[in-house]
Amino acid sequence: MTAAFFYKWRNVIHKISNLWMGISIFFIILLPLSIGLGLVLKSLPIMEDYSFSSLILSSEWSPSEGKFGFLIFIISSLCLTILSFIIAAPICVFSSIYLTQFAPNWLLKVMHLVIDVLAGIPSVVYGVWGIIVIVPFISNVVSPFINYSASGYCLLAGSIVLAIMSIPYILNMLIEVFRSMPIELKEASLSLGATEWETIKKVLLRQGSSGIIAALGLGISKALGETIAVLMVVGNMVKMPHHLLDPAYPIPALIVNNYGDMMSIPMYDTALMFSGLILFIIILLFNILSNLIIYRGKKKYE
Repeated sequence: MTAAFFYKWRNVIHKISNLWMGISIFFIILLPLSIGLGLVLKSLPIMEDYSFSSLILSSEWSPSEGKFGFLIFIISSLCLTILSFIIAAPICVFSSIYLTQFAPNWLLKVMHLVIDVLAGIPSVVYGVWGIIVIVPFISNVVSPFINYSASGYCLLAGSIVLAIMSIPYILNMLIEVFRSMPIELKEASLSLGATEWETIKKVLLRQGSSGIIAALGLGISKALGETIAVLMVVGNMVKMPHHLLDPAYPIPALIVNNYGDMMSIPMYDTALMFSGLILFIIILLFNILSNLIIYRGKKKYE
């Protein structure tokens, strides 16, 4: 009787565990769908009055006159994200290679502590640091050096701050990617006469390509949504940036700066919701692209 009771009780616990795990997975799947659906529903009024193409391809922004062109904000967000990626990606990849393949264990432990500290710093602190250090450096050093008049609050300043904010997240994931690779791969390559760098380039990077792309893709997605720090140093001027030292106005800054302040203007609320939908779509496209690259890389490697 006792054995049968415990057997039944174990089955009940097993079913309950499967149930709550299934509910959790369903909730996680449902969450992005509900966010996207909510943004679409809130954006419907402006999409009924204006075509989707006119909204995303126009650079005219004057809500009081009924002009809602999001091209400036889209270009600013993409430029900021791409520039920050160009800065952060090589630093993270080479740092992770050194820390996992060449550095002593004590240095890797110290770097884990540093990464945790950097990841835990509030974004507003990064913004203040950008105002104190990056903006004056660009205004007083970079701008005179290239003979271009700039206040320092510009696309480059936002990209540098955004790259520094993204580094701990990307670097932590890349370290785990390299540490999870079987040591036998490296030993087999070295035993065949390959050098350390040849082993890293032709074996480890190829073996970990899917994880590396996934880490960089997540870094891009996170960079797209950063708001406060970038808002503080990027300039926030509604004009198309044509130079690295020109001010920019990304979509997250548009939402934070204006939501709740100008709701008396017709269509302004739904316009900001539409800008959130644009950001959601951009992040979705970036993730789809990174997953396609991972899939093709795996297929080619196989």
